[in-house]
Amino acid sequence: MQTSERESVNAGDAESGLVVERRFTSPNKPVQEQFEWSTTDIDLKDAKGITVRKIENIEFPKGFDGVPGKVAADKYLRKVVPGIDHLVKIPEDGVPEWLWRSKPDDTKKAKSKNWVGKETSGWQLFHRLAGCWTYWGWKHEYFASETDARAYYDEMCFLLASQRSAPNSPQWFNTGLHWAYGIEGPAQGHWYVDPLTAEDCRSVNAYERPQPHACFIQSIQDRLVGEGGITDLVAREALLFKFGSGTGSNFSNIRGDGEPLSGGGQSSGLLSFLMILDKAAGAIKSGGTTRRAAKMVTLDLDHPDIQQYVNWKMKEEEKVSALIAGAAALQKNANNIMNAINNFEGDAGKSTEIKENIELAKAVKRAVNASIAQPHIKRIIDLAKQGHTSMKFEQFDADWQGQGYLTVSGQNSNNSVRVPNQFMESVETGKDWNLYWRTEKSAAIEEGREAKPIKTMPAQELWDEVSHAAWSCADPGVQFDTTINDWHTCPESGRINGSNPCSEYMFLDNTACNLASINLLRFYDKERGVFNIDDYVHTIRLWTATLEVSVLMAQFPSQQISRLSFDTRTLGLGYCNIGSLLMHMGIPYDDPRGYAICGALTSIMTGETYKTSAEMSSFLGPFNLYDDNRDSMLRVMRNHRRAAYNVAPEEYENLSVNPMGIDSKQCPSDLLDAARSAWDQAVMMGEEHGYRNAQTTVIAPTGTIGLVMGADTTGVEPMFSIVQYKTLAGGGTLRIPATGLQSGLSNLGYKNHEVDDIINYVMGTGTFSGCPTINTGSLVEKGFTEEEFAKMDNSFDDVFDVRSLASPNILGEDFCKEALGLTEEQLADPFVDVLSLLGFSSADILTANDYLFGKATIEGAPYLKDEHLAVFDCAQPCGAYGERFIRWEAHVDMMAAAQPFISGAISKTINMPPDVTINDVQEAYMRSWKTGNKACAIYRDGSKLSQPLMSSLIPPSMGIEDEEEAEEVSVVIKKVAERIPMPAPQAQMVAETITQGYVAARRPLPDSRGSYTMKARVGGHTVYLTSSTYDDGKVGEIMITTSKEGAAWRSMLNQFAIAVSIGLQYGVPLDAFVKSFTFQKFEPSGMVQGGSSRVKMATSIVDYLFRELGIQYLGRDDLAQVSEEDLDAMSISRPESTPDGIVRHEGEKRDIQLTLDVSESEDQTRMRVAKERGFTGDICATCGGSRMQRSGTCLKCAECGSTTGCS
Repeated sequence: MQTSERESVNAGDAESGLVVERRFTSPNKPVQEQFEWSTTDIDLKDAKGITVRKIENIEFPKGFDGVPGKVAADKYLRKVVPGIDHLVKIPEDGVPEWLWRSKPDDTKKAKSKNWVGKETSGWQLFHRLAGCWTYWGWKHEYFASETDARAYYDEMCFLLASQRSAPNSPQWFNTGLHWAYGIEGPAQGHWYVDPLTAEDCRSVNAYERPQPHACFIQSIQDRLVGEGGITDLVAREALLFKFGSGTGSNFSNIRGDGEPLSGGGQSSGLLSFLMILDKAAGAIKSGGTTRRAAKMVTLDLDHPDIQQYVNWKMKEEEKVSALIAGAAALQKNANNIMNAINNFEGDAGKSTEIKENIELAKAVKRAVNASIAQPHIKRIIDLAKQGHTSMKFEQFDADWQGQGYLTVSGQNSNNSVRVPNQFMESVETGKDWNLYWRTEKSAAIEEGREAKPIKTMPAQELWDEVSHAAWSCADPGVQFDTTINDWHTCPESGRINGSNPCSEYMFLDNTACNLASINLLRFYDKERGVFNIDDYVHTIRLWTATLEVSVLMAQFPSQQISRLSFDTRTLGLGYCNIGSLLMHMGIPYDDPRGYAICGALTSIMTGETYKTSAEMSSFLGPFNLYDDNRDSMLRVMRNHRRAAYNVAPEEYENLSVNPMGIDSKQCPSDLLDAARSAWDQAVMMGEEHGYRNAQTTVIAPTGTIGLVMGADTTGVEPMFSIVQYKTLAGGGTLRIPATGLQSGLSNLGYKNHEVDDIINYVMGTGTFSGCPTINTGSLVEKGFTEEEFAKMDNSFDDVFDVRSLASPNILGEDFCKEALGLTEEQLADPFVDVLSLLGFSSADILTANDYLFGKATIEGAPYLKDEHLAVFDCAQPCGAYGERFIRWEAHVDMMAAAQPFISGAISKTINMPPDVTINDVQEAYMRSWKTGNKACAIYRDGSKLSQPLMSSLIPPSMGIEDEEEAEEVSVVIKKVAERIPMPAPQAQMVAETITQGYVAARRPLPDSRGSYTMKARVGGHTVYLTSSTYDDGKVGEIMITTSKEGAAWRSMLNQFAIAVSIGLQYGVPLDAFVKSFTFQKFEPSGMVQGGSSRVKMATSIVDYLFRELGIQYLGRDDLAQVSEEDLDAMSISRPESTPDGIVRHEGEKRDIQLTLDVSESEDQTRMRVAKERGFTGDICATCGGSRMQRSGTCLKCAECGSTTGCS
């Protein structure tokens, strides 16, 4: 084997390169052999649950079973690798043979049957990343010897394979493809700086230098075209989005609306350009990826368009709401107008004349009152004159991926405002705030004078608008400009104006940052209950070197970013799983001890990164801009150190807001000592050698990579649920208690049997034995045998409730028919409730469900002391019974505990319950500022239109009546009064008497009449509905037959049908019956099969019957859950969901009456179950799953790994 010339270097000479200790590996045992590997096939499904791709024979370490392996295989394994089975090494002078690059042996291409292959093993993935890092590090003399290089390679492979840490997604995508496989491609316009000559160079190959950076900040200049201008930014953003990275920009340089232009005229304003950029980002997303573009827009608070900007996204969401309601109202009123014309019984030629057709007059009046544009009403009538009998308008919904949101602007970015201390102080003291033309502000700076404001307003007024918008739609976030720049390590090179999309990377414009994250839980010894500090420090050191090498080998989307990133060399190491770690330790998230531990772990991480950076600087030299910023950087380093010692406020240097230091009384001594020692050495070594990197740490959302590491929580987030759902490698989902539950209880001193009982309370016993309602004995009496109990035992892990456990799919159809007496029709119902048919009540079933499957909350558990409840509190209430959740203040305080020790910032959302006020939002922002946080984003549960409400807006007990009927009567009275030849007051009285005393004559059906019969199943019961019509198509008779047992029930339905039929024949409008009987709730109810296939859920048989009648004879599409075009086999439209009884988006007044105690819609049930399981209730746009979790300021899917962020 070839060795390098550096092999003989003294390993103890620190200034010759990095000396790498082996803590996880051995030189005598290959890393691969330290892990148990498993091979499996992975099905990848689309939003409809259809398998779109199957990846076969995928190999990963055992820890990757389930979601980690699925995500890694789908997202990161390279799908196309030419010649992967025919690779040859490329000899290179001065490089050890084991580090030589590889490429395909082209001489074997002609004879190869399968020349193009793919990565199928996690080892290929780990090898190409660690190998590429080692290769570039070796070539540029980062290691003291070949022995150290080999140790580094092995240790990094171990860290990846053991899920202890992971780099950001672009590293997995791009790093090592050229080194490991010789993959090449045409240049994409990237730049890099040659580390040997320091010259700016254009990339000549798309893969030789990877793009490993996830986070970018780009500048924008106030010009439409040209380098650095608005249209140039569109192109630069597109290049980043294409390669999976995210970018942010501060747009405060752009002139405001109406601001004078140098050539005459006025500026069209900031919002016009933001809309263009927003649409461009949306187009790139929809055309090239399965997730939205990761983009941040930031604006200074003194910009003249700040009010428009702050309210931009909120007003655009209001447009979505208007589209939903307006489209539904337009369709409803168009239907009414067309029905009035089509059903006119007079001269057909006069059916469209309002004076002759009183029903048309009423329909037009209602349309005008509903704010339908009168020209549009006339258009509908004119089309009817031309022979049209119906009209169909596009309907919208609140789906974030739907046409409603795609129609408006502002939805493809996170928006933030930059808030200086001066503004916050103006809010506190009730002072005014000035807005300035951009040109005036620039001129004032050049001329050395004070700028003249274009507008002055109370600071509180603007603050109210910011808070109101955030309360309404979760944007804008707030970035505290003064605090950010107080901690700036390079102020002499420019100020910090913006951030990346998730707000954790904050540095100079036109720079980039590559991220990595450490899984804290992997360093906690559960048996001894201690955190392994030495392994943690070792891992930090390795990753600092890795991220530094990544800067060296990277290519960038522009020359300016390439140069400034090379000159500053910013890194972004972070961690995840603090919430799970604290639960394991038996310490509440909302507790001073938790804050102290968080502060200490963060202090160790950043102190050790700067210590390693200083070590590398000793033999590689500091970053190029260090000398210009030396004094400022060392001041920042000393302030970090002071926070570790929690010094008095007056000891900090040049800080306007004092940070939250580590409380020594609350912090474990070993962590405290390590936190202080790290900064002692970092400052001392920095003073001697300088630093290789201007920044080293951030707390990123770790969305996708968190899933790959198997982490329970991301960043500094708390646990989301006490019960977790793990996808199995072979398919299916396993319910498991939160990994910290058992450890936390043990650390709190509970005995083994107490721990078992508490976990059984949360997770269920998994057996019918001992259940007070449905137990072994009661089931045996119903006919169950040992065979059926064995089937249920074997299937317990595959279902989530007792009804599913006792279903025909598990028990077997033969047993259900022969022993339980179920009919063929009942067995054909996929939602048949066997336990109810056996006579068990809903209360019995609920009790059994809690006994077998647990309550999914620890509240009320046996033995558990009240003072320990806080340890297991999560971000939201757990399960259907949980009420406790972590205060929003704790989210702010946990961020404040970490912030003093982070180079950048923290990507985290402050989760707030739905009932918080705008004042609460202001308090959260104010608390964030005063505790020293650099940025703050809030999310109020339910603030997005795409998140349906969990309960009816109108309580059933209120009995609000429909006002539409009274309005119709008043119209008739008015028309009658107009035709009575008397003075108006007397005519009104006579008209009321005539109208109220009107007696209708019966219109009998002809002996030979047309009839229509449909068969459906409602809640497992078959029902037949036959409707007979007059010659004009109006329904005049209905007949109902049901399979539900009992002569009394059938007789009652028969008499009910007769009563309705008599009413129809005496002129009672079918619409009146539909209004009265839809949404009535009683059993049987539930899922609907058959019929028109447009109704999928009914609250009773009567509700179902009159839904069908309304749809068939009245055109009441609003009563359907499936639109008509969705039944067309050739239709490509997306199925619509119309939630019943919770929120009606059609804008009909009568729906207020219809909120009487109805059942949940499928969407609401799905959301409720998802939230009870600890997820947000949002739906993943990639796979259609409902297991979405907050990941910093973004969302990630726990099923497929998709994320709305950039990591």
